[in-house]
Amino acid sequence: MKTALVTGACINTGVAIVEKFASEGYHVLFTGRNEESVEKAEKAYRERFPDVTISGYTIDSLLDAKTVDEQAISDLFAFADHRGFEIDTLVLNAADQGLGIKVLENPLADFMRVLNTNVTWNYCLCEHAAKRMINQGGGNIIFINSNTAYRAIPDRVAYSTSKGAQLGMMRALALDLGKYNIRVNAVLPGMIKTDRWEKNPEFYKTVPSRFTPLGEVAVGEDVADAVWYFAAHAKNTTGAELVVDGGNTIQLYPIIPQ
Repeated sequence: MKTALVTGACINTGVAIVEKFASEGYHVLFTGRNEESVEKAEKAYRERFPDVTISGYTIDSLLDAKTVDEQAISDLFAFADHRGFEIDTLVLNAADQGLGIKVLENPLADFMRVLNTNVTWNYCLCEHAAKRMINQGGGNIIFINSNTAYRAIPDRVAYSTSKGAQLGMMRALALDLGKYNIRVNAVLPGMIKTDRWEKNPEFYKTVPSRFTPLGEVAVGEDVADAVWYFAAHAKNTTGAELVVDGGNTIQLYPIIPQ
């Protein structure tokens, strides 16, 4: 079965990505960290898309801040193989947001945790997926990156570092895997209207990054459309970045109405 594997897909942007692939007739294997959340999301997906197979899988990235859980990744792909999923597209959406990491206060372990989740863990997922894609004649790997790879925000040093490293890894993988017809690209969202937006309306009413040149902030479906472009349409594109941020990256500073 032609399948998209989407990590971190129980809430927000991950949901939109699963729904996009399912609506296009793909089978979907998705992951989440919390078993209850995975089961709830799986039930909702299956009710909405009865004509495709959608399975959830509970997985965490690390054993501790320094150690990626390689066995958990092996078990995930063994599960996929057993269920007959042929991973055509890997969407790396799950991330450690690295919120509130202060350079002069947080322990090194906090920095390492974010780097290991967003870079090392994703590399391991790519390695396992690529081996299967080679046997299938090709495939797609798509990173959900961030415009913070280029534009830093306060107290997010680990996150910005990890996203910059991700882009370097994306380009290197695109070069190494191109000969196997595996394309590797990245979508770079800016601010997205997630559940955090709904829970903190006063904060997001005035936050500078909401004032985009297009006058609007992305929703999950905007990111999902960009992912789908790479998966389904960009047949001669690899090692590329597609920014989905309403134009925030191009402006020196936001123009905030008085």
